[in-house]
Amino acid sequence: MSDTYRVVITDFVTDDLAVEHQVLDGLARVEALGAMREEELTGRIEDADAVMVYHYLGLSQATIARLRHCRLIVRCGVGFDNVDHAYARSRGIDVCNVPDYGTEDVADAAIGLAVSMMRGIPFLNSRLRAGQGPWAYTQVAPLQRLRGSVFGVVGLGRIGIAAALRARALGLDVVFYDPYKPDGYDKAVGIRRAESLEELLSQSRTVSLHCPLSAETYHLIDAAAIACMPSASYLVNTARGGVVDTTAIPDAIASGRLAGAGIDVLELEPPPVDDPLIAAWRDPGHPAHHRVIITPHTAFYSEQGLADMRLKGVQTVRRALLGQPLRNVVN
Repeated sequence: MSDTYRVVITDFVTDDLAVEHQVLDGLARVEALGAMREEELTGRIEDADAVMVYHYLGLSQATIARLRHCRLIVRCGVGFDNVDHAYARSRGIDVCNVPDYGTEDVADAAIGLAVSMMRGIPFLNSRLRAGQGPWAYTQVAPLQRLRGSVFGVVGLGRIGIAAALRARALGLDVVFYDPYKPDGYDKAVGIRRAESLEELLSQSRTVSLHCPLSAETYHLIDAAAIACMPSASYLVNTARGGVVDTTAIPDAIASGRLAGAGIDVLELEPPPVDDPLIAAWRDPGHPAHHRVIITPHTAFYSEQGLADMRLKGVQTVRRALLGQPLRNVVN
Protein backbone atom coordinates (compact mmCIF):
# COMPACT_ATOMS: atom_id res chain seq x y z
CA MET A 1 0.00 0.00 0.00
CA SER A 2 1.00 3.61 -0.49
CA ASP A 3 -0.04 6.62 1.55
CA THR A 4 -3.33 6.89 -0.30
CA TYR A 5 -5.26 8.91 2.28
CA ARG A 6 -4.76 12.06 4.31
CA VAL A 7 -5.62 12.14 8.01
CA VAL A 8 -5.68 15.40 9.94
CA ILE A 9 -5.36 15.84 13.70
CA THR A 10 -6.87 19.23 14.43
CA ASP A 11 -5.58 20.01 17.92
CA PHE A 12 -3.93 18.94 21.19
CA VAL A 13 -1.51 16.36 19.76
CA THR A 14 1.56 18.02 18.28
CA ASP A 15 4.44 15.60 18.84
CA ASP A 16 6.14 13.26 16.35
CA LEU A 17 2.91 11.21 15.89
CA ALA A 18 4.76 7.93 16.31
CA VAL A 19 1.61 6.09 17.38
CA GLU A 20 -0.46 7.41 14.50
CA HIS A 21 2.26 6.77 11.92
CA GLN A 22 2.71 3.21 13.12
CA VAL A 23 -0.99 2.36 12.87
CA LEU A 24 -1.49 4.06 9.50
CA ASP A 25 1.87 3.14 7.99
CA GLY A 26 1.51 2.79 4.22
CA LEU A 27 -2.18 3.66 4.35
CA ALA A 28 -2.37 7.36 5.11
CA ARG A 29 -0.37 10.52 5.64
CA VAL A 30 -0.96 12.03 9.07
CA GLU A 31 -0.64 15.71 9.85
CA ALA A 32 -1.11 17.49 13.20
CA LEU A 33 -2.31 21.07 12.77
CA GLY A 34 -1.94 22.22 16.38
CA ALA A 35 -4.93 24.55 16.08
CA MET A 36 -6.42 26.29 19.11
CA ARG A 37 -9.49 27.74 17.35
CA GLU A 38 -11.77 26.36 14.66
CA GLU A 39 -11.01 29.32 12.41
CA GLU A 40 -7.42 28.12 12.14
CA LEU A 41 -8.57 25.04 10.22
CA THR A 42 -9.68 26.99 7.15
CA GLY A 43 -7.80 25.86 4.07
CA ARG A 44 -6.07 23.03 5.95
CA ILE A 45 -8.59 20.19 6.29
CA GLU A 46 -10.83 20.38 3.23
CA ASP A 47 -9.17 17.42 1.46
CA ALA A 48 -8.90 15.20 4.55
CA ASP A 49 -10.22 11.66 4.34
CA ALA A 50 -10.50 11.48 8.13
CA VAL A 51 -10.35 14.08 10.88
CA MET A 52 -9.33 13.48 14.48
CA VAL A 53 -10.48 16.20 16.88
CA TYR A 54 -9.64 16.49 20.56
CA HIS A 55 -11.00 19.18 22.89
CA TYR A 56 -9.42 22.56 22.20
CA LEU A 57 -11.91 23.36 19.46
CA GLY A 58 -15.06 22.15 17.74
CA LEU A 59 -16.22 21.23 14.26
CA SER A 60 -19.30 23.23 13.33
CA GLN A 61 -21.56 22.82 10.32
CA ALA A 62 -19.58 25.47 8.45
CA THR A 63 -16.33 23.53 8.81
CA ILE A 64 -17.87 20.13 8.10
CA ALA A 65 -19.51 21.53 4.96
CA ARG A 66 -16.06 22.23 3.52
CA LEU A 67 -14.92 18.61 3.84
CA ARG A 68 -14.94 17.31 0.26
CA HIS A 69 -14.46 13.57 0.72
CA CYS A 70 -14.15 12.91 4.44
CA ARG A 71 -15.24 9.46 5.56
CA LEU A 72 -14.89 9.83 9.29
CA ILE A 73 -14.57 12.29 12.16
CA VAL A 74 -13.18 10.82 15.36
CA ARG A 75 -13.77 12.73 18.56
CA CYS A 76 -10.80 11.48 20.55
CA GLY A 77 -12.55 11.52 23.89
CA VAL A 78 -15.87 10.63 25.45
CA GLY A 79 -18.01 13.74 24.95
CA PHE A 80 -18.84 14.67 21.37
CA ASP A 81 -20.85 17.87 21.83
CA ASN A 82 -18.07 19.85 20.15
CA VAL A 83 -18.81 18.17 16.80
CA ASP A 84 -22.01 18.83 14.82
CA HIS A 85 -22.58 15.11 14.46
CA ALA A 86 -26.14 15.47 13.15
CA TYR A 87 -24.96 17.62 10.23
CA ALA A 88 -22.07 15.24 9.61
CA ARG A 89 -24.59 12.41 9.28
CA SER A 90 -26.49 14.42 6.64
CA ARG A 91 -23.23 14.59 4.70
CA GLY A 92 -22.69 10.84 5.01
CA ILE A 93 -19.80 11.25 7.47
CA ASP A 94 -19.57 8.88 10.40
CA VAL A 95 -18.68 10.39 13.77
CA CYS A 96 -17.12 8.09 16.36
CA ASN A 97 -15.91 8.76 19.87
CA VAL A 98 -13.49 6.95 22.18
CA PRO A 99 -15.73 6.20 25.16
CA ASP A 100 -13.50 3.92 27.21
CA TYR A 101 -9.99 5.34 27.21
CA GLY A 102 -10.20 7.15 30.56
CA THR A 103 -12.99 5.38 32.40
CA GLU A 104 -10.84 4.44 35.39
CA ASP A 105 -8.98 7.75 35.45
CA VAL A 106 -12.09 9.95 35.51
CA ALA A 107 -13.77 7.74 38.10
CA ASP A 108 -10.63 7.88 40.26
CA ALA A 109 -10.52 11.68 39.94
CA ALA A 110 -14.20 12.03 40.86
CA ILE A 111 -13.81 9.84 43.93
CA GLY A 112 -10.57 11.60 44.85
CA LEU A 113 -12.25 15.01 44.75
CA ALA A 114 -15.25 13.75 46.69
CA VAL A 115 -13.36 11.94 49.44
CA SER A 116 -10.80 14.71 49.95
CA MET A 117 -13.61 17.24 50.45
CA MET A 118 -15.66 14.92 52.68
CA ARG A 119 -12.60 14.51 54.89
CA GLY A 120 -11.94 18.27 54.93
CA ILE A 121 -8.46 17.87 53.45
CA PRO A 122 -8.35 20.77 50.95
CA PHE A 123 -10.12 23.09 53.39
CA LEU A 124 -7.65 22.46 56.18
CA ASN A 125 -4.65 22.59 53.86
CA SER A 126 -5.76 25.92 52.43
CA ARG A 127 -6.56 27.49 55.80
CA LEU A 128 -3.39 26.35 57.52
CA ARG A 129 -1.21 27.44 54.62
CA ALA A 130 -2.78 30.89 54.88
CA GLY A 131 -2.10 30.96 58.63
CA GLN A 132 -5.79 31.07 59.46
CA GLY A 133 -7.45 29.38 62.42
CA PRO A 134 -6.12 27.01 65.09
CA TRP A 135 -3.88 24.02 64.35
CA ALA A 136 -6.69 21.67 65.25
CA TYR A 137 -9.46 19.49 63.85
CA THR A 138 -12.03 21.94 65.17
CA GLN A 139 -11.56 24.11 62.06
CA VAL A 140 -13.34 21.53 59.96
CA ALA A 141 -15.83 20.21 62.53
CA PRO A 142 -18.32 18.70 62.25
CA LEU A 143 -17.18 16.08 59.74
CA GLN A 144 -19.28 13.01 59.15
CA ARG A 145 -17.99 9.49 58.59
CA LEU A 146 -17.91 8.35 54.96
CA ARG A 147 -19.52 4.99 55.61
CA GLY A 148 -23.27 5.25 55.20
CA SER A 149 -23.16 8.73 53.66
CA VAL A 150 -25.30 8.99 50.53
CA PHE A 151 -23.31 9.36 47.31
CA GLY A 152 -25.42 10.40 44.31
CA VAL A 153 -24.34 9.55 40.78
CA VAL A 154 -26.02 11.42 37.92
CA GLY A 155 -25.54 9.42 34.72
CA LEU A 156 -24.79 5.71 34.96
CA GLY A 157 -22.64 5.19 31.90
CA ARG A 158 -19.20 3.58 31.93
CA ILE A 159 -17.64 6.24 34.13
CA GLY A 160 -20.70 6.58 36.34
CA ILE A 161 -20.68 2.85 37.03
CA ALA A 162 -16.94 2.90 37.76
CA ALA A 163 -17.41 5.79 40.20
CA ALA A 164 -20.40 4.09 41.81
CA LEU A 165 -18.44 0.88 42.39
CA ARG A 166 -15.54 2.79 43.92
CA ALA A 167 -17.89 4.71 46.20
CA ARG A 168 -19.65 1.53 47.26
CA ALA A 169 -16.28 -0.07 48.10
CA LEU A 170 -15.68 2.82 50.51
CA GLY A 171 -18.93 2.04 52.32
CA LEU A 172 -20.93 4.90 50.84
CA ASP A 173 -24.66 4.45 50.23
CA VAL A 174 -24.78 4.91 46.44
CA VAL A 175 -27.88 6.10 44.60
CA PHE A 176 -28.07 6.95 40.91
CA TYR A 177 -30.33 8.86 38.55
CA ASP A 178 -30.34 8.04 34.86
CA PRO A 179 -33.70 8.02 33.05
CA TYR A 180 -32.18 6.21 30.06
CA LYS A 181 -31.00 3.16 31.94
CA PRO A 182 -33.46 0.24 31.88
CA ASP A 183 -34.50 -1.46 35.09
CA GLY A 184 -32.00 -3.84 36.58
CA TYR A 185 -28.84 -1.76 36.57
CA ASP A 186 -29.37 -1.00 40.25
CA LYS A 187 -29.48 -4.71 41.03
CA ALA A 188 -26.52 -5.55 38.76
CA VAL A 189 -24.27 -2.91 40.30
CA GLY A 190 -25.63 -3.20 43.83
CA ILE A 191 -26.79 0.39 44.27
CA ARG A 192 -30.11 2.21 44.61
CA ARG A 193 -32.09 3.99 41.92
CA ALA A 194 -33.72 7.42 42.23
CA GLU A 195 -36.78 8.01 40.08
CA SER A 196 -36.07 11.72 39.63
CA LEU A 197 -33.18 14.14 39.88
CA GLU A 198 -34.93 15.87 42.76
CA GLU A 199 -35.16 12.58 44.65
CA LEU A 200 -31.43 12.02 44.22
CA LEU A 201 -30.45 15.57 45.14
CA SER A 202 -32.60 15.70 48.26
CA GLN A 203 -30.86 12.72 49.87
CA SER A 204 -27.28 12.96 48.58
CA ARG A 205 -24.55 14.37 50.79
CA THR A 206 -22.30 14.21 47.74
CA VAL A 207 -23.38 14.48 44.09
CA SER A 208 -21.03 13.37 41.31
CA LEU A 209 -21.92 14.17 37.69
CA HIS A 210 -21.24 11.69 34.90
CA CYS A 211 -23.77 12.58 32.21
CA PRO A 212 -23.12 13.86 28.67
CA LEU A 213 -23.78 17.46 27.70
CA SER A 214 -26.95 17.93 25.67
CA ALA A 215 -29.86 20.33 25.46
CA GLU A 216 -31.47 18.26 28.20
CA THR A 217 -28.51 18.37 30.58
CA TYR A 218 -27.30 21.93 29.95
CA HIS A 219 -27.20 23.63 33.39
CA LEU A 220 -28.89 20.58 34.86
CA ILE A 221 -27.33 21.61 38.16
CA ASP A 222 -28.19 25.25 38.78
CA ALA A 223 -29.11 27.32 41.83
CA ALA A 224 -32.52 25.64 42.12
CA ALA A 225 -31.00 22.16 41.92
CA ILE A 226 -28.34 22.97 44.51
CA ALA A 227 -31.07 24.29 46.81
CA CYS A 228 -32.56 20.77 46.80
CA MET A 229 -29.38 19.31 48.28
CA PRO A 230 -28.88 18.89 52.03
CA SER A 231 -27.05 21.62 53.89
CA ALA A 232 -23.24 21.27 53.84
CA SER A 233 -23.19 18.90 50.86
CA TYR A 234 -20.61 18.44 48.13
CA LEU A 235 -20.72 18.72 44.35
CA VAL A 236 -18.27 17.08 41.92
CA ASN A 237 -18.21 17.62 38.17
CA THR A 238 -15.82 15.63 35.99
CA ALA A 239 -18.32 15.34 33.11
CA ARG A 240 -18.83 18.40 30.89
CA GLY A 241 -18.62 22.02 31.96
CA GLY A 242 -22.05 23.04 30.71
CA VAL A 243 -23.83 20.52 32.94
CA VAL A 244 -23.34 22.91 35.90
CA ASP A 245 -24.22 26.58 36.10
CA THR A 246 -21.08 27.40 38.05
CA THR A 247 -22.24 30.96 38.73
CA ALA A 248 -24.48 29.41 41.41
CA ILE A 249 -21.59 27.83 43.31
CA PRO A 250 -20.09 30.87 45.11
CA ASP A 251 -23.40 31.82 46.75
CA ALA A 252 -24.10 28.19 47.63
CA ILE A 253 -20.72 27.96 49.34
CA ALA A 254 -21.23 31.26 51.13
CA SER A 255 -24.66 30.23 52.41
CA GLY A 256 -23.42 26.83 53.62
CA ARG A 257 -25.65 24.89 51.25
CA LEU A 258 -22.47 23.52 49.71
CA ALA A 259 -19.56 22.64 51.95
CA GLY A 260 -17.36 22.11 48.92
CA ALA A 261 -17.23 21.77 45.15
CA GLY A 262 -14.71 19.88 43.02
CA ILE A 263 -14.81 21.17 39.46
CA ASP A 264 -12.65 19.69 36.71
CA VAL A 265 -14.56 21.04 33.70
CA LEU A 266 -15.86 24.50 32.83
CA GLU A 267 -17.99 25.83 30.00
CA LEU A 268 -15.13 27.95 28.73
CA GLU A 269 -11.58 26.65 29.10
CA PRO A 270 -9.43 28.37 30.09
CA PRO A 271 -11.99 30.56 31.92
CA PRO A 272 -11.98 34.36 31.77
CA VAL A 273 -10.62 36.11 34.85
CA ASP A 274 -14.05 37.63 35.58
CA ASP A 275 -15.78 34.24 35.71
CA PRO A 276 -17.76 34.40 39.00
CA LEU A 277 -16.57 31.02 40.23
CA ILE A 278 -12.94 31.71 39.35
CA ALA A 279 -13.09 35.15 40.95
CA ALA A 280 -14.52 33.74 44.19
CA TRP A 281 -12.06 30.83 44.21
CA ARG A 282 -9.14 33.22 43.89
CA ASP A 283 -10.44 35.68 46.48
CA PRO A 284 -8.92 34.95 49.94
CA GLY A 285 -11.88 36.73 51.49
CA HIS A 286 -14.51 34.49 49.92
CA PRO A 287 -15.44 31.14 51.52
CA ALA A 288 -15.01 29.48 48.11
CA HIS A 289 -11.29 30.19 48.34
CA HIS A 290 -10.92 27.37 50.86
CA ARG A 291 -13.81 25.14 49.80
CA VAL A 292 -13.59 24.87 46.01
CA ILE A 293 -11.13 22.66 44.14
CA ILE A 294 -10.59 23.47 40.47
CA THR A 295 -8.51 21.36 38.11
CA PRO A 296 -7.91 22.20 34.42
CA HIS A 297 -9.87 19.41 32.69
CA THR A 298 -7.38 16.81 33.83
CA ALA A 299 -9.62 14.05 35.22
CA PHE A 300 -9.11 12.07 32.01
CA TYR A 301 -5.36 12.19 32.22
CA SER A 302 -2.88 9.47 32.98
CA GLU A 303 -0.03 8.48 30.73
CA GLN A 304 -1.76 5.16 30.11
CA GLY A 305 -5.11 6.83 29.43
CA LEU A 306 -3.58 9.31 27.02
CA ALA A 307 -1.91 6.49 25.13
CA ASP A 308 -5.20 4.58 24.97
CA MET A 309 -7.03 7.64 23.65
CA ARG A 310 -4.59 8.16 20.81
CA LEU A 311 -4.30 4.48 19.92
CA LYS A 312 -8.05 3.80 19.96
CA GLY A 313 -8.73 6.95 17.96
CA VAL A 314 -6.29 6.15 15.18
CA GLN A 315 -7.35 2.50 15.10
CA THR A 316 -10.88 3.74 14.38
CA VAL A 317 -9.49 5.79 11.49
CA ARG A 318 -7.73 2.73 10.09
CA ARG A 319 -10.93 0.69 10.18
CA ALA A 320 -12.82 3.42 8.35
CA LEU A 321 -10.20 3.83 5.62
CA LEU A 322 -10.13 0.06 5.08
CA GLY A 323 -13.91 -0.12 4.90
CA GLN A 324 -14.20 -2.26 8.03
CA PRO A 325 -17.16 -2.10 10.47
CA LEU A 326 -16.91 0.77 12.91
CA ARG A 327 -17.54 0.79 16.64
CA ASN A 328 -18.77 3.68 18.79
CA VAL A 329 -20.56 5.52 15.99
CA VAL A 330 -22.45 8.34 17.73
CA ASN A 331 -24.47 9.64 14.77
